[in-house]
Amino acid sequence: MSKTAPFSKKLLANLKANGFEVRLAKNKAAALKVARKIVEGAGSVGIGGSNSVREIGLYDFLCEWSKRGGRGERFINPYEDGISREENERRRKAGGQAEVFVASSNAVSEDGFLINVDGSGNRVAAQIYGPKRVLLIVGKNKIVKNVEEGFKRIEKIAAPKNVERINARAKAFGNPAAYTLKTIQNAFCVIKRCAIQGRIVIILVEEELGF
Repeated sequence: MSKTAPFSKKLLANLKANGFEVRLAKNKAAALKVARKIVEGAGSVGIGGSNSVREIGLYDFLCEWSKRGGRGERFINPYEDGISREENERRRKAGGQAEVFVASSNAVSEDGFLINVDGSGNRVAAQIYGPKRVLLIVGKNKIVKNVEEGFKRIEKIAAPKNVERINARAKAFGNPAAYTLKTIQNAFCVIKRCAIQGRIVIILVEEELGF
């Protein structure tokens, strides 16, 4: 793949053939603009742990968006500062029934498959079933040749950095930083096809995002 075309024709064709809707964005600002159009009309939005979502500014946008219109808990945010562990758990479950669920994918293969690992399972569960639509923010650094390379990427890059991220969040909630590579890799998932055509929307961003 050249620097001017970070996403190959093969990748785009395979994602489309596998039932995923693909949107392309040159940079973070463009990705946020596309994402806003998808979430603004939703009655509720859930979220899975994702640095990519935060890096394009979507998390901050959702926090502000949820305060508009007096419609109650529009953004079901399990990462809000100061909430209890019980409330965090309630919101993670509720997010799986939101109208739109936003997250990222640990890797996307040239075959057009989504490759993920999850600790509690809420992020991959929502991608498979529940929300009416799923919105995934994916940087060019997450594109891999095949499923095997996707799991290698998780083991060597994504998982170690996610241990750091999750332990930092645990401390913020007053819990011990006890997460390890073993404990955050409980549910491995490969989504080869979108069961409902276009339910999963992937914004491919021509920048590196997340890990």
